[in-house]
Amino acid sequence: MVNGKTSLYGIIGNPVVHSLSPVMHNTAFAALSLNGIYVPMQVRNVADGLRGLAALGFTGVSVTVPHKETVMEYLDEIDPVARRIGAVNTLLFRSHPDSGAVVSRGFNTDWLGSNLALAEQMKLEGSRILILGAGGAAKAVGFGLVEAGAEVVICNRSEERGQELARWLDCRFCTIDQLAGIQADGLVNTTSVGMEPHADGIPIDPDLLSGFSVVMDIVYAPLATTLLKKAAAAGCRTIDGLAMLLYQGAVQFKIWTGKQPPQDVMRDALLAELAGQ
Repeated sequence: MVNGKTSLYGIIGNPVVHSLSPVMHNTAFAALSLNGIYVPMQVRNVADGLRGLAALGFTGVSVTVPHKETVMEYLDEIDPVARRIGAVNTLLFRSHPDSGAVVSRGFNTDWLGSNLALAEQMKLEGSRILILGAGGAAKAVGFGLVEAGAEVVICNRSEERGQELARWLDCRFCTIDQLAGIQADGLVNTTSVGMEPHADGIPIDPDLLSGFSVVMDIVYAPLATTLLKKAAAAGCRTIDGLAMLLYQGAVQFKIWTGKQPPQDVMRDALLAELAGQ
């Protein structure tokens, strides 16, 4: 029941129509009998959007593309880890205890989400992981793996951008042409290759997949990407994009509410939503 005591949450991005976060978080609120509602909001101007969120009394907000870096300019406080990564995907709004003014604080839960998803299938410390891509998601995934004690290798079509990320992570970079010579325990695709409506795409030569024990794809539409299908056929253990989405969302939920999120319920809601699309 939405009423005057309902806490407001949501996600900002452009676009947001495809987001699965609303069903995940609203199901969690209902499961714990919390009076909260989570809504998708298409935001083009971040500065205006944040002023509106604060004025309307929002408690917590997810941030998705293309605003994860831009939003940092307009926040009152930024968690040290999010500042190091250079991207924020979670906002918390609180009233200042003295002035009563709304204070916005930014966090990054993407790196935790990817680490937790990968840890389901492999030991991170001491492992070598190949990351495909060099965008914001690759940066968060790479940061998390380095923090966990893994050795990271970056591969990206744009060599300049890939080398820049590799320097930031203090790790190795390889070109697409050099992939055949890379040996690693795991592979993570952080690119959009294979995402609907181009679901037939695959970011790596399928013949190379047998060289990895674990393959993870952060794409979740479709859930069984061409990469994951080919990886499973090659004998790899696979992790779909729902895992990272779930785990990063669970950390968000804990930041916002202080309560342990009902992860099984959230996962079931995500699967049901995907099945109905």
